[in-house]
Amino acid sequence: MVAYVINEIVVIEPERFLTYSSQVPAILAKYGGAYVVRGGAPERVDGPAPPERLVVLRFESREAARAWRTSPEYLAILPIREATSTSRVYIVDGYEG
Repeated sequence: MVAYVINEIVVIEPERFLTYSSQVPAILAKYGGAYVVRGGAPERVDGPAPPERLVVLRFESREAARAWRTSPEYLAILPIREATSTSRVYIVDGYEG
């Protein structure tokens, strides 16, 4: 089943954050992931205001998403993201209805 990684993110150090975000695409591709949403300008329709940046990644399965998230390549750059932003990240299954 397809799985998505959803990251609600607020960047607090934009210049340093670019060091992280510029390295993600190659690592993502290596693990079979693809961007569905990258950044954007979220528009609130209902509920609390969304964060300034949303990222949605698509993987063939939860296992593939976890393999990317726990890969040595990604773990090497994760401290940059953690130091330059605040995030809420989760994995969800896709709809196969």
